[in-house]
Amino acid sequence: MLYIVPSPIGNLQDITLRALEVLKSVDLILAEDTRNSSRLLNHYQIVKPLSPYHQHNEHRVLAHLADQLLLGKKMAMLTDAGTPGVSDPAFLLVRECIRIGVKVECLPGATAFVPALVNSGLPMNRFCFEGFLPPKKGRQTLLKQLALEERTIVLYESPLRLVKTLEELAGYFGADRHCCVSRELTKVFEENRRGGLKEVSEHFKEKGVKGEIVIVIEGVSGKRRAAVEALERGDVSEGSERAEDVDEVDEAELGGEG
Repeated sequence: MLYIVPSPIGNLQDITLRALEVLKSVDLILAEDTRNSSRLLNHYQIVKPLSPYHQHNEHRVLAHLADQLLLGKKMAMLTDAGTPGVSDPAFLLVRECIRIGVKVECLPGATAFVPALVNSGLPMNRFCFEGFLPPKKGRQTLLKQLALEERTIVLYESPLRLVKTLEELAGYFGADRHCCVSRELTKVFEENRRGGLKEVSEHFKEKGVKGEIVIVIEGVSGKRRAAVEALERGDVSEGSERAEDVDEVDEAELGGEG
């Protein structure tokens, strides 16, 4: 049996009672970083064997873990923060367990992008989660595609790259495209900075950045997307309205499901 156990993204009280019971019951806990997981386990006085499982060793240990699970061992997987598999290791082992017939149970719990999306003030009835943008290969192609995405867009980013990424986004999406940058979620110094991409970029450029980052970006309006596509096809004459001058999204387009 393999349990996927979400861990707090900041506040240690955000772990569920069920997650604590599972961690107490398993034979082995797979940890993305055993030091981080040890702090959580020590806080709740849970003593269990820990084994590292991360992006650098997951291929190497996969067969051994699968064999142990087939023998009847119960394992729980913890990543540093949030739900394993969401921009963190888990996929390979989950897929292998399904292939060989080992039961997998994923517990509900903390995931950074959900509170960031909800408190962004941007439409959440339809959204796309892209995780971390590719650092090099495919980055420009993806940014061009996302610039025409009509759903709200959710990204993860490191504090070291935040300003550069926001500047890039402003270049592809437009300086005034609305966004919300959330950092230090659930912690004492949580911050949710809302505004245009350029405005928010300048804020963090001046202030500096700490903590894990979630970027939530307004999707393009249907009108603006049509105008951009027309420009790319050469259907718009030089004197016509440019894509960036198209009216803001209609109130109906920004509304929720109801």
